[in-house]
Amino acid sequence: MTMTAQTESTPTAETVVGIGAVSPDDVVAVARHGAKVRLSDESLAAIAQTRTRIEALAADPKPVYGVSTGFGALATRHIPQEMRKQLQRSLVRSHAAGSGPEVEREVVRALMLLRLSTLATGRTGVRPEVAQTYAALLNAGITPVVHEYGSLGCSGDLAPLAHCALAVIGEGVVRDASGQQMPAAQALAAAGITPVVLEEKEGLALINGTDGMLGQLVLACHDLRRLLALADITAAMSVEGLLGTGRVFAADLQALRPHPGQAAAAGNMTRLLEDSPIVASHQSPDCTIVQDAYSLRCAPTVAGGARDTLAHAEQVAAWELAAAVDNPVVTIDGRVESNGNFHGAPVAYVLDFLAIVVADVASMSERRTDRFLDTARNHGLPPFLADDPGVDSGHMIAQYTQAAIVSELKRLAAPASVDSIPSSAMQEDHVSMGWSAARKLRKSIDGLTRVLAVEALTAARGLDLRAPLQPAPPTAAVRDAIRARVQGPGTDRWLAPEIDAVVELARSGELLDAAESVTGPLD
Repeated sequence: MTMTAQTESTPTAETVVGIGAVSPDDVVAVARHGAKVRLSDESLAAIAQTRTRIEALAADPKPVYGVSTGFGALATRHIPQEMRKQLQRSLVRSHAAGSGPEVEREVVRALMLLRLSTLATGRTGVRPEVAQTYAALLNAGITPVVHEYGSLGCSGDLAPLAHCALAVIGEGVVRDASGQQMPAAQALAAAGITPVVLEEKEGLALINGTDGMLGQLVLACHDLRRLLALADITAAMSVEGLLGTGRVFAADLQALRPHPGQAAAAGNMTRLLEDSPIVASHQSPDCTIVQDAYSLRCAPTVAGGARDTLAHAEQVAAWELAAAVDNPVVTIDGRVESNGNFHGAPVAYVLDFLAIVVADVASMSERRTDRFLDTARNHGLPPFLADDPGVDSGHMIAQYTQAAIVSELKRLAAPASVDSIPSSAMQEDHVSMGWSAARKLRKSIDGLTRVLAVEALTAARGLDLRAPLQPAPPTAAVRDAIRARVQGPGTDRWLAPEIDAVVELARSGELLDAAESVTGPLD
């Protein structure tokens, strides 16, 4: 897979979908930023070549699963040739059985790109026009309406993928590029796209993949990598504002426990605290603080473990991005073989694993915020960082908000992948629940963003209250980015809009950018 160089600020770059794997950056560019897609000539040739094998099998009187039989527990029925277009159409219609809230546009676009990537391998047996129609929908900004519930993460993300396939045949409901909901036939006509009339094997090829859970994994990994750098920043701000020491983050101490993520996090915190007048002010023999609390001292250990878990998840995503997931699949030598590659377990496991580390990073962040508010532990700051304690409550309830989110994150950390409810008359008797794991991880990522934002807001206030001492240049830059949107210490104000403003700074990457404007790229 090749792709024109692009960044998040250049959404018009083109993604060329070829026989090789799409990259995580491709997924983000197409899903979030509207990058255009184009099938490579090599892929179109491979698709056309494989299709000839399916057409030969369709003419063979011997039943072949997915080509001339029913599906799932109904695979024993041979379907006559004159009913096979109806077979594929009925498959898509019946499997488009989702329910519940509408799934986010970026998730659906990621799902469609990844299904297109599998079609481009030439291993599914569809005609070139099927793949080209998927590309056309993406390029036109047409997004099928997909619902929250309907996938068990095995036999692929069946219902979500079926809702997309339904749009490709001109049925169901979509949103156009402006976000307006309308019948798929109307949207396709307006974009000059001809609906596909599905032939043998094609309906099955469009719904049999892990694309929904994988797309959400790729997006979550992208967001979490940036959030873990932000967690190092907020931890450094808290260490500084709570008169902690940076000596514990020294490279030689970290090397005694050689986890790569821990070393990266500690290195970030060392760079962030370098040349801090606040830290220097209490680095003397008469300092009474013997050891900092775990939430300060062990911050790189927790954020580092999260990084190493993320690295494993990214490796699983890379393997999955290189896969051709379908059942049956057309092998390189032309065999059509049933397989179990559609089972979402490998993806489901890491989705659950990431939800665990997200909850723990957020939990440690909340503990640091709480220390700022307690006069028994904040080393001379006013109660709750209030302007006039008793009259003012300061950040008391901001910590409540954090605690409520962290509690929710702990519930979301309960794994989905340990559950299985058999389906299809016990033919599909063990499923992954990977889609459910992906859905809760998206909520977890949002929760971590909010928790870190509250810590940043509170730590910035704490740093201001250490005046005339000044923070380190990188943490000062983060504090200043917050101050551009939120006033400094003073009497109580309506706090919710201030929290929301910093949440947006965290989500957009502006807080990370502020720190990196001084430090350079953080690990």
